[in-house]
Amino acid sequence: MLIKEDILKIVDHTLLKPVATKSNINSLCEEATLAGTFSVCVPPSFVPFCKKKLSNSDVKICTVIGFPNGYSTVKTKIFEAEDALANGADEIDMVINLGFVKDKKYKEELNEISQIKKVCGNNILKVIVETCYLTEEEKIEMCKVVTNSGADYIKTSTGFGPSGATIEDVKLIKKYIGNNVKIKVAGGISDFSLAEKFINLGATRIGSSKLVGLAKKLINTV
Repeated sequence: MLIKEDILKIVDHTLLKPVATKSNINSLCEEATLAGTFSVCVPPSFVPFCKKKLSNSDVKICTVIGFPNGYSTVKTKIFEAEDALANGADEIDMVINLGFVKDKKYKEELNEISQIKKVCGNNILKVIVETCYLTEEEKIEMCKVVTNSGADYIKTSTGFGPSGATIEDVKLIKKYIGNNVKIKVAGGISDFSLAEKFINLGATRIGSSKLVGLAKKLINTV
């Protein structure tokens, strides 16, 4: 059984609400540092602030592009990624073009992800496939696309769709994703028991806005 400190080490402590303020992001960074999370995941406009705030911390900075709907042009997503990295982001979580997937334009989606990974270079790229909108066939095809793209992670969800990560989806992804790609789960992960289940299924990163707060509550009740 994993202890909460071990789980927090692979958490991207997340705040992507449209109404997030500088004060909110400041608190997020302080919580992440105290809890020992892997990163903070923040809107692109707050990356420069986090870069300064976390300059003496081991906490990485993650941001999102094409978020949350994924239907920006490839050029727009490339610019977003370049700008985020220039501002100090360590990791990029990009949303795929779901329309490409629904139209079975898998080569176009492969091209999109590959171009963004080229921009990222040695920086981590996580590909959000938003599983709640995909059929089983589409999920399998996206596992193949992400495997062939050079991306580092496949990520289940934005957290803005009708549902987030599920046990069934992670089992399917683990079956079809290549050995070169890791799994990040996100969306609705609000307790440590569920997080541990995902880890046991093969997830190596967890996106959550609630686990750090839950850990604080657990400490306060001991």
